[in-house]
Amino acid sequence: MITGTVSKTPRTTRGDLVNDLQRAGTKVTKATISNTLRRQGLKSCSARRVPLLKPVHVQARLKFAREHLDDPEEDWENVIWSDETKIELFGKNSTRRVWRRKNAEFQRTPYLPTVKHGGGNIMLWGCFSAKGPGRLIRVKERMNGAMYREILSDNLLPSARALKMKRGWVFQHDDDPKHTARATKEWLRKNHFKVLEWPSQSPDLNPIENLWRELKVCVAQRQPQNITALEEICMEEWAKMNHAI
Repeated sequence: MITGTVSKTPRTTRGDLVNDLQRAGTKVTKATISNTLRRQGLKSCSARRVPLLKPVHVQARLKFAREHLDDPEEDWENVIWSDETKIELFGKNSTRRVWRRKNAEFQRTPYLPTVKHGGGNIMLWGCFSAKGPGRLIRVKERMNGAMYREILSDNLLPSARALKMKRGWVFQHDDDPKHTARATKEWLRKNHFKVLEWPSQSPDLNPIENLWRELKVCVAQRQPQNITALEEICMEEWAKMNHAI
């Protein structure tokens, strides 16, 4: 019964199972629940957070994967990845735990769906390539298309030069409306950027998410007490990110 329950609802807790069994007339401890599930090959793990995908998003992601399946490694080394993220003042977001079998972390059932716009105290824009991190800046105002193009002009080109990117390097950003606006596309074309086509709702495909996670963990460990300290610590920790790439 408990194996069937956690297979159907992986976020079921040991307390839930104890209560279910007690109502059925069987009294067990949480330790017994854990031992029983482990014998069935299930263990308690932190739930992966992934975007909430519609069928159209799944098809676009699959198309992207098939188109790039045989790309040589050196092609990916010539990509500058970029993204924005929000960082909270008091540590990284809490995690939820699920029951799952070994090597089953990317099956859909145990996922925690995420959305793009959540809480947070400061917004950052950053970029990186296989050669190391590019620039990181704090976005202090609500970003619009004009501000985004200014960020690219002031930070992306200097990052590419500092990283010594090869001729014909490729720029990646997602399909946020600010990124795909006609004026932004025209700016990218005039500046001769080659842009990597990107499937919607796919932040988890962007390797910069690994850097954001590393950054948030490091920042949380230093426990900044105010926004000014949070920004300073973010910049300091970002500068150390070479070891994470």
